[in-house]
Amino acid sequence: MRRYESNRGLYRSRDGVLLGVCRGVAEHFDMSVFWLRMVVVLVFLLSGFWPVMGIYLVAAFFMKPNPVRPIETEDEQEFYDSYVNSPRSAAQRLKRQFENLERRIRRMESTVTGKDYEWERKFNS
Repeated sequence: MRRYESNRGLYRSRDGVLLGVCRGVAEHFDMSVFWLRMVVVLVFLLSGFWPVMGIYLVAAFFMKPNPVRPIETEDEQEFYDSYVNSPRSAAQRLKRQFENLERRIRRMESTVTGKDYEWERKFNS
């Protein structure tokens, strides 16, 4: 199984100070978080409150949070994207998978605990 490259996208960091935007951008572009924050504060002081805060909040809204654990396959990336975009549909998808597994387990249980299985086992041994 090949490792899926999780650094493809721009994510908000879970360890950030304020919504994780600066840390996420710094990690994505491999730069110092301190200097990026200094630039943001400097632009904040020079341009005023609303332009920088507006851009920052829009970035925080559109950037997905960094996955809790590394994404290793394309299927995991697809599920993560679907969860971030629509948690309800992702939960329904997980519920369907759980119900399918439960149905399969019940069939196996009924086969193994049935009288025919016991007779077949005794006959074969």
